[in-house]
Amino acid sequence: MCCPVEERLIRGKLEGQPGVGQLQFDLLQRQLTLEHAPKQRDAILQSLRELGFKPQLLGPQATSPPGTAQKSWWPLALGAVLALAAEVLHFIGQAPEWSVALLALAAIACSGISTYRKGWLALRNLSPNINALMSLAVTGAVLIGQWPEAAMVMVLFAVAELIEARSLDRARDAIAGLMALSPEQARVQLADGSWVLREVAEVAVGARVRVAPGERVALDGEVRAGQSALNQAPITGESLPVEKAPGDQLFAGTINLTGELEYRVTAPAAQSTLARIILAVEQAQAERAPMQRFVDRFAAVYTPLVMLLALLVAIVPPLLLGWPWYDWIYRALVLLVVACPCALVISTPVTIVSGLAAAARMGILIKGGVYLEQGHRLQVLALDKTGTLTEGRPQQTDCVRLVSAAELPVAQLAASLAARSDHPVSQAIARHAATAGQSILPVTGFQAVPGQGVRGQIGAADYHLGNHRLVDSLGLGSPALRAQLQALEQQGKSAVVLCSNAAPLAILAVADRLKSSSQEAIAQLHALGVGTLMLSGDNAPTVAAMAAQAGIDEAHGELLPEHKLARIAQQQASGRRVAMVGDGINDAPALAKADIGFAMGAAGSDSAIETADVALMDDDLRKIPQFIRLSRRSMRILWQNIALALGIKVVFLLLTLMGMATLWMAVFADMGTSLLVVANGLRLLRQR
Repeated sequence: MCCPVEERLIRGKLEGQPGVGQLQFDLLQRQLTLEHAPKQRDAILQSLRELGFKPQLLGPQATSPPGTAQKSWWPLALGAVLALAAEVLHFIGQAPEWSVALLALAAIACSGISTYRKGWLALRNLSPNINALMSLAVTGAVLIGQWPEAAMVMVLFAVAELIEARSLDRARDAIAGLMALSPEQARVQLADGSWVLREVAEVAVGARVRVAPGERVALDGEVRAGQSALNQAPITGESLPVEKAPGDQLFAGTINLTGELEYRVTAPAAQSTLARIILAVEQAQAERAPMQRFVDRFAAVYTPLVMLLALLVAIVPPLLLGWPWYDWIYRALVLLVVACPCALVISTPVTIVSGLAAAARMGILIKGGVYLEQGHRLQVLALDKTGTLTEGRPQQTDCVRLVSAAELPVAQLAASLAARSDHPVSQAIARHAATAGQSILPVTGFQAVPGQGVRGQIGAADYHLGNHRLVDSLGLGSPALRAQLQALEQQGKSAVVLCSNAAPLAILAVADRLKSSSQEAIAQLHALGVGTLMLSGDNAPTVAAMAAQAGIDEAHGELLPEHKLARIAQQQASGRRVAMVGDGINDAPALAKADIGFAMGAAGSDSAIETADVALMDDDLRKIPQFIRLSRRSMRILWQNIALALGIKVVFLLLTLMGMATLWMAVFADMGTSLLVVANGLRLLRQR
């Protein structure tokens, strides 16, 4: 199964059968996924066999191992020798006509039986494909006495099909090659302390596994002993090795470089990060991109129209104008050969799959061809601040005492409240206190105040820790306090105030640093003509300072999730294509609303790989301009392939009508174009 014509052939046979539900076709992988009643499987397989296909079951119910049946080469080789002999005898002109005809028919039988069988099934089901068109053309050539040419055309067609199949295998293997990244066995510790090799599928979660220098990590896990540097490029696309120590996470398929590691398995082989990547890419390539759907619809109309044109060419000039029947029937046969839109149809899935595979190698997981297509049209990228542009681990930088009572431990009071909160600012204050050796005081009646801060009772007194909104709600705001807060925020710091019920006691400020790659990523986006927009819940002055430091065009602070969603919608309402990058959870509404949602650091995150449109396997923002460049190159190649496929056919159509084309030329034009667009699409695999 390799083109929409055959897809329609199968649909016509299976749709409407009792117990057969939805059909989903993946032409490039030659796979059909369908829903059916439990007892209908054998009947479905028999129906496919009646159409001339050889179905093989995939998955746990497989009755035979999946693979591509290898044809025997010797009949084709014999057919080529016989066709060449027929050409030589015909050229010499001394041999009897019957000997040339006999050699030609033998060559057609050796190389074309499969083509005739498939062509007859297609014609019988009123769904013509390239095999049907080639069968009609060769039969017509035989009937008008073009013996050598008919034989050589059939041999050339069979050879071209063989070459095309080998070329397409490379595109199919692009994703399958990811499977080879994970070793089949792992060195596992037994209960008695000994180490044995086990199949990765048999290793349970919680098992202790050892990986030596130079080996690939077999399963996802957490380091328990040893230190080493690992090459994580197969998963995250990172170019530099990453140091790993006890407590760090390992990904299946990564390469241990320096030291021996022992780790605890955290996920079975079927649910490793690598396995989820492979599954996501396989599902993505099964989904037709908009360009592919358009090409398939076009092909469904194109083939019958060209067949009708061939019929008119064969009969109208001789009947109405008295021109020679032989010449115009020959021209009609040439048109039949060039009629099949295989080159046009195969050009899009090869290009899309090559792009998806190239992205996966870079650590960019694209969840469908539609997003690979849309990437070249992006005009604005909206970015979250914390954890996206910044390291997401702010540090306390200031503690300004506002009361003169030296005996009041303001830093310790603030840290005690902060330790009960999971907000990044609070966590930074708590970490600073722990580093300074300050003890945490017990807090009772702790309460989080949404959008403002936290409060609780320490000893006999009530204390509050939060932003300026919390201070104002307590009635403790003053111009002097606001000036101090504003001065800190203008430095790009997030400031909170510790208050009693009666007065502000201290200002504490924390700052988050830009990632080393953020400024370069923003510069690359601007060079690509993509505008940037920061959307953050942090205070406006801090957001503005951070945006200026990163070089971002526009920044908005103090936004709740619904406000971020509104900003995305506002950009889209102005006619712009907008992408959003965030952590995939807190920014979920905005990510869902954006034309493309990017999730940062998806490696190790179950939810991000499943929910994001595009998952960046590490925290490097520079992968977004890489994605846009890949999308633009993919679209250029898509349009090149469409122009090649249609342009060559239009040129050949004119040559045929002018009587300047032969059947040989038609085969070279049709199959040569298919090989050309496949090779052009595969260029994306070299993307780095």
